[in-house]
Amino acid sequence: MLQVVQHQKSGVVSVEELPAPFCMKEGILVKTAFSLISAGTEKTSVTGAQASLIQRAKKQPEQVKTVFDNIRKEGLISTFNKVQTKLDSYKVLGYSASGIVLESGCNEFSVGDRVACAGAGIAVHAEVLTVPKNLAVKIPDGVSFEEAAYTTVASIAMQGVRQADVRLGETVAVIGLGLIGQITVQLLKASGCTVIGMDVNEELFDKALEYGCNAVYPSNTDSVKTITSLTKGIGCDAVIITASTPSNEPIDLAIKLSRKKGKVVIVGDIGITIPRSPFYEKELDIKISCSYGPGRYDSNYELLGQDYPPAYVRWTENRNMQSILELMSQKKLDVNSLTTHIVPIEVATDAYDMLTGKIEEKYLGILIKYKDKSVDLKRTITMPVKSEPKREINIGFIGAGSHAQFYILPSLKANDISLVGVSTSSPVESQSVAKKFGFHYSSTDSEELINNPAVNTVFCASWHNTHAKYVLESIKSGKPVFVEKPLAINPDELREIDEAVLNSNGRVMVGFNRRFSESFREIAKFFEFRKNPMFISYRVNAGFIPKTHWIQNPEQGGRIIGEVCHFVDCMVFLTGSKPVHIFAESLSFSSQEAIDRDNIVVTIKFSDGSTGVINYLSNGDTSVDKEYCEVFCENSIAVMNNFVSVELVRGGKSNWKRFDGKKGHREEILATIESIRHGKQMPINYEDIRAVTLTTFAVDESLSTGNIVQIEY
Repeated sequence: MLQVVQHQKSGVVSVEELPAPFCMKEGILVKTAFSLISAGTEKTSVTGAQASLIQRAKKQPEQVKTVFDNIRKEGLISTFNKVQTKLDSYKVLGYSASGIVLESGCNEFSVGDRVACAGAGIAVHAEVLTVPKNLAVKIPDGVSFEEAAYTTVASIAMQGVRQADVRLGETVAVIGLGLIGQITVQLLKASGCTVIGMDVNEELFDKALEYGCNAVYPSNTDSVKTITSLTKGIGCDAVIITASTPSNEPIDLAIKLSRKKGKVVIVGDIGITIPRSPFYEKELDIKISCSYGPGRYDSNYELLGQDYPPAYVRWTENRNMQSILELMSQKKLDVNSLTTHIVPIEVATDAYDMLTGKIEEKYLGILIKYKDKSVDLKRTITMPVKSEPKREINIGFIGAGSHAQFYILPSLKANDISLVGVSTSSPVESQSVAKKFGFHYSSTDSEELINNPAVNTVFCASWHNTHAKYVLESIKSGKPVFVEKPLAINPDELREIDEAVLNSNGRVMVGFNRRFSESFREIAKFFEFRKNPMFISYRVNAGFIPKTHWIQNPEQGGRIIGEVCHFVDCMVFLTGSKPVHIFAESLSFSSQEAIDRDNIVVTIKFSDGSTGVINYLSNGDTSVDKEYCEVFCENSIAVMNNFVSVELVRGGKSNWKRFDGKKGHREEILATIESIRHGKQMPINYEDIRAVTLTTFAVDESLSTGNIVQIEY
């Protein structure tokens, strides 16, 4: 399929052939008819990416701070490589589209339904879309695909009007008469308001008057007296700002235009430095309108399909979209006359040349048109890489997010192996990673990748709830598999893997990388001749992750199964024995933001008599190093501080070892490749992997029951 993408480093916009996505669970697969370029938003995005790195840094101080924080934690070279990896990738464009349902994974839609679709990263400029059900609505009869492509952008305007909470007969000023501003004018007029339009570009005035503005004025303070006079000295009941500018001028102007106790609603991306005195004197109500309505940025609503009850949240994203389409069907909202250009997908870059000024042409609404004929749901795209001789190890890679690109793939590429294919659920990410690391093809079909005869080794770094599935498929295909932690997220999945490993002599490696770090290797060497049990204390300053993050979704197993496994594995490695029972407790928060199970203390008893304590906490300050481990044994102590140093103390003498802060990712990959190449046992034996996994399940059980949990093998 064809899709519009932008290279992050160069800023170049191109139309690429990408693998088609699959229909998501509780969603639909859509053949796109039209998509709308949101001129203001996408112009900012495109021109921003085309600016120099220094210019970008000035505009994004928070990202610069993140880079410097990472330098402090991981060093300059590691951070530089991360930044380069991020820049050498593609991002998608678009968030408002219409089309027809090809496949349905939910009860709300059927094949053949005409739908309008929403969502950044979802309703993108692509021939095929996979859309969750709450971000799609059926198009009523009498509304064309061209009109329906405006639904999302129009919903942004509608949410701004709802936030203004206007009444019949009130006077409302709209600052910014671009695409969203012109739609806002129409919605206000339909609500029975007196509408005043303002913009720095007077060429937009005629269109605004056509759509119902009672008056239009230049967007500057010279217009304030005239508008105040028009309102009989009262001022505007509400001001809606739909302009896009880093300047603070729109908010200053809005305050001057507003009546006492009036409302100012910010829809556009503007500078927001509010002067206290006039704001205080008028007691203004200033609101920021969040995109297209309640549900935006809530993954439970947008991705999982959990709706808000209409009795409590009358106008959600989805219901705003439905309302817009109803207004279109009743001919109360005209978007057809907003369209100035319709551009075929094959030459969509021409539209972006208009946005950036390379093509000097006036525009307002720009639609991208897609082919009427049936689309080929091709889910594998061959890359233009040089043919390589077949190696001993030919890898198929599943899932390629930040972790895989920063830590796993660079280590793989440095080995004498062949990268055959990469598969991710995101077409653009699959293609981007394939180009960057030299894969022979990109794909969205992970099962095809596993069963491809050209692939003899599988690496998996996908979402946690898919790990067990891909491990089982790999074992059944007779292929060794490296899977990022966790191996499984529940006992049933683990039992299936156990059976497959036993029956098929499956070879499985899990990404417990810390035991391969120089720090822990040094500690293991220090205690290699011990006869007595150890006491290990591992403190993890894990950092806060909000409930909306994907890892907090119960389907993903949570942070205990997903990360605490690392620290259990370190203890299994150092003791050389397995946990026999555990007890876990969590902090108890009254805060709605905090998560009890992200703040736990776990005590583990090992079969050799050793004891381990894991303090896993998300309520600390992340400026403090993340990991700190102390080991006490036979009148000796080892202290590991965040993989940058190890202090070894024995006989009154302290020996300091300095390291580079790396956590063993490279060494882990090298060891795995060597084991596969020479047909040896995986670097971590399966029984240890299984023991660590069972222990994380036991931690969850102990937290649920308040009991000590025995671990049965």
